[in-house]
Amino acid sequence: MMASGTIFLVDDDSQLRKAMVQTLELDGLAVNAFPRAEQALDALREDFDGIIITDVRMPGMTGLEFFEKVRRIDADLPVILITGHGDVPMAVDALHNGAYDFIAKPFPAERMVESARRALEKRRLVLENRSLRRAAAQAEDDLPLIGQTPAMERLRLTLRHIADTDVDVLVAGETGSGKEVVATALHRWSKRRSKGNFVALNCGALPETVIESELFGHEAGAFTGAQKKRVGRIEHSSGGTLFLDEIESMPPAVQVKMLRVLEMREVSPLGSNDERPIDIRVVAAAKIDLGDPEQRGTFREDLYYRLNVVTLSIPPLRERRPDIPLLFSHFVAKAANRFNVAVPQIGSAVSRYLNEHDWPGNVRELGHFAERVVLGLETGTTSQVDVPLTEKSSATLPERMDELEARLIRETLEQANGDVAETIAALGIARKTFYDKLQRHGISRTDYVKNTTA
Repeated sequence: MMASGTIFLVDDDSQLRKAMVQTLELDGLAVNAFPRAEQALDALREDFDGIIITDVRMPGMTGLEFFEKVRRIDADLPVILITGHGDVPMAVDALHNGAYDFIAKPFPAERMVESARRALEKRRLVLENRSLRRAAAQAEDDLPLIGQTPAMERLRLTLRHIADTDVDVLVAGETGSGKEVVATALHRWSKRRSKGNFVALNCGALPETVIESELFGHEAGAFTGAQKKRVGRIEHSSGGTLFLDEIESMPPAVQVKMLRVLEMREVSPLGSNDERPIDIRVVAAAKIDLGDPEQRGTFREDLYYRLNVVTLSIPPLRERRPDIPLLFSHFVAKAANRFNVAVPQIGSAVSRYLNEHDWPGNVRELGHFAERVVLGLETGTTSQVDVPLTEKSSATLPERMDELEARLIRETLEQANGDVAETIAALGIARKTFYDKLQRHGISRTDYVKNTTA
């Protein structure tokens, strides 16, 4: 069986070269042989997965000159030098300068094979570490669009493809799935990142009396309390990207004005007769399927079709379970750095919870869970989350009662889909007591709010 990695063998002596190739291949090693160092150098590529074995004394480029050129290409690439007796001091100097090993002639076959295998293993580890560093860098760039499942690969590819097209985009996904992250990535990966701002507005978080002013801006005296001019979110995002979250909550009257903005690329602040040109890209997000008339309700059909130039769907976390460990590891490391604590060991209880939980709050819920693990829900190597009481027999009675109380709260929140009033009624406690206990046990109510319209 062939070992991982290829050996570039360089020696001008054809008989010795042939013998060494035979020895290495009989031991299951892949070999490419070259009579001249220049040929091997031309064949060398970035992140070459193997090692180099080269004679020192050769016509043209010597083995030591070859070694120096290889070091400039990749200082971590192992080079084994084959030396005559008189070249040993020279080879020792090369060893101090980074050569992996030298073998003095004559040498037993097993000496070369053993050195080659050690060097190949070192090379494998170097390349693995490089790959992990690249993956970490890519993850930082894409966060939290982390994932190796086909759905996430396609999503990232689509985002890269349309980033500079300036088309308006509709993003569909459940609560906590990362819709704003997608919008941010579109802005960051486009030329607009250097031209304008990324401006986000949650249409469901503002009352109807405020949202129009927030979006379109107003002139001084436009309405009672408008004491000075205000630039709206639309105008503020000119040159950049406007992200409208929960757009299904936008009031009908505002939808009409928003449709005109999208069609004309102009905005008229409240109290003004001026139409101001704007250069925006709109990314809208919805928790419901706006293409379904029943779910769309009062949302204007023409506005939906105007926004629906490109639609991106973010899969819920339960449909891409292989991505959960990678995401969780990232959130744990991020939380540990944020709270300046060591990354905790993850026990079987946490692993079981990661695998079995449905994650109705998606990536947001997973991030909160990771923070709770880091912030002290760990006891040894197991988490208090979803741990049977029998596994903690050494705990004191107050500790076990606290654990039971936390579990009952979580179970009740789960059954009530995170509804506070229903949970308080089921537990029979006061609202203030309820919130005190949430804080005490590190429980986030929003983790249990399910998207009932999906």
